[in-house]
Amino acid sequence: MFHKKSMAGLIGYVDGTGNMSGKGIAKAVSVLNEFKRIFDSVDVKEIYMFATAALRNINNSEYALHEIRRLTGFDIELISGEQEAVYDYIGATHHIYVPKRGIIVDIGGGSTELVFYSDREIKKSLSIPFGSLNCYSMFVEKLLPTKAEVKKIQSVLWEELANIDAPENDYQVVCGIGGTIRAACKLNNDFYSMPPSNRQIEVVNIGNIIKILKEVNRETFHKVLRIVPDRIHTIIPGMTILKTITKRFNTESIIVSEYGLREGYLYQKLVSNGAISEKTE
Repeated sequence: MFHKKSMAGLIGYVDGTGNMSGKGIAKAVSVLNEFKRIFDSVDVKEIYMFATAALRNINNSEYALHEIRRLTGFDIELISGEQEAVYDYIGATHHIYVPKRGIIVDIGGGSTELVFYSDREIKKSLSIPFGSLNCYSMFVEKLLPTKAEVKKIQSVLWEELANIDAPENDYQVVCGIGGTIRAACKLNNDFYSMPPSNRQIEVVNIGNIIKILKEVNRETFHKVLRIVPDRIHTIIPGMTILKTITKRFNTESIIVSEYGLREGYLYQKLVSNGAISEKTE
C-alpha cells in the first residue's frame, strides 16, 4: 500500500573506537520519529522494527538501542547476520523464480549477507562485515574511489571471501537483493540500453561499468547523479563487492529481486502470528 525509505547512513556515524556517536543516535531517532508520525496518521496497529549491521556491529549497541527506545518508544529487534541472511532468502524466493542452486547476495551499508541454497533449502548462510558504506568510509578519500582504492577494496574482500567454507565453489547464478544491487541494475540497464523492467545483469557488464566509473570525471558524476543520485558515493564500492563475489564463485549472471530482507522479515512475522499460512504464495 505504501513505501517510504530514508537513507540515514548510520554507519557513517561510527567513530574510531567502534561506537556510534551521539549525532548518529540522534539521526536514527529523528528518522524514526518521522515514521512514527506517519504510523499515527494512518492508525497503524502493529509495528515490527528491526536493526541490522549499523547497530549490530558497534561496541555501544546496547546503549544506542536504549536511547532510541527512550526517545521514540520503539522496541527494536537486533537480528544477527545469519538471521538477516535467512530473511533475505525468504523475501527473494517469494518474489521471483530462482534456480535450484545458487547464492542470495544482499550488499547492505555495513555488511554483506550470503545465502547458499540448493533444491529450495538453505545449505549455509553467513554475514561478512563489509558493505557499500563502510567500505567507502574505510577506503575512499574523496567522493568517488580511485583505481587504487577500488583495488584495495577488491583485495580486502578477496581475502575475506577466500576464507569462506562454502558448500561449493561454482555458482552460475546469483540472486541479488537490496538497494545496492538494484542500483547496479539501473546502471546496467542505462549503459546497455536495456528496458527498465530488465532484472538480469551479466557479470561481465559489472566489471565494464566499474571500469568506466573509475574514470573520475564530470561525465561520470552526471551519469551517476542522473541514475542513482542517493548512492553516488557508495555505488562503486558496492559494485566492487558484487564483482568480487561473482569472481570468487565463478558466477556468470545476476538475477535482481525487488523483494528481500524487509519482506522476508515481515513474512515470517505474519506466519508466526498465524496471520498467513506458511504455504501461502
